Amino acid sequence: MKFDDHRIKEMTVNMLDSKKYRHAGLNPATVEDLIKQQAPLHASEKALLKAVRRKLHNIVAPYLGEPDYAALTEELQHIQVDALTAEPLQAFCLKVLSAHASTAERIPLMPTFYARLFAETGRPTVILDLACGSHPLAFPWMGLPPETQYHAYDILQPRVDFINQFFEKLGLAPLAENRDILVNPPTQTADLALFFKEAHRFEKRQPGCNRAFWASLNAAKLAVSLPSHDLAGTHSLLEGHRKLIHANLPVRRKVSELAFENEVVFLIEKNGES
Repeated sequence: MKFDDHRIKEMTVNMLDSKKYRHAGLNPATVEDLIKQQAPLHASEKALLKAVRRKLHNIVAPYLGEPDYAALTEELQHIQVDALTAEPLQAFCLKVLSAHASTAERIPLMPTFYARLFAETGRPTVILDLACGSHPLAFPWMGLPPETQYHAYDILQPRVDFINQFFEKLGLAPLAENRDILVNPPTQTADLALFFKEAHRFEKRQPGCNRAFWASLNAAKLAVSLPSHDLAGTHSLLEGHRKLIHANLPVRRKVSELAFENEVVFLIEKNGES
């Protein structure tokens, strides 16, 4: 079906005002993009909205039941940050990181994860953390100075606000932003872009979208991480994810792999202009 811009805006507003998403602070561009993507595929508005709700659930479901960010912000304000290695700060960060499977799985690796990553990429001074989730709370383990420009992008406003409070607590610039990076890719120049455990979810949202998205980024290097096993740890996902990476690799880019216990990081870097 075809809808004019006014009707698309109406459907977007109505979906954002639904009981499920009313307090999520979800970026409207995400809903509007899903409506536009799905509209040509359905013969009725009812069928369209059902498909959009299903797609939106797949995008947001891992983050529904979010923590009380107001309470976390209050707790954060009472933490004395003498050093990034301070036990109260790291305990707080680990509590937040453990709330989601994607970041919880990395917790045992963090003492060496970033050292190994930056040994391959160089120590970045400007980072893009794409579809960041709670990952910025791993900053105390990164070994980077507070002068680092850490741009974090997410589609949930309460989380973005909390991350900016966290950045300011650590002496970082509050550079977290509510942005749907697929609809509006960041234009910020960076040494390194991080795209952790999201590429396969982007493929489900819009098959084949990763190639153009990766090519649009103005980052010297891109680290795309994907799980090497399923959550149960019983099935290897590595070959399927290698195919995803190579099927979406922009032209004139080279890729290498950095393997960890339950995650593999594909390092994509420019080799001439794309």
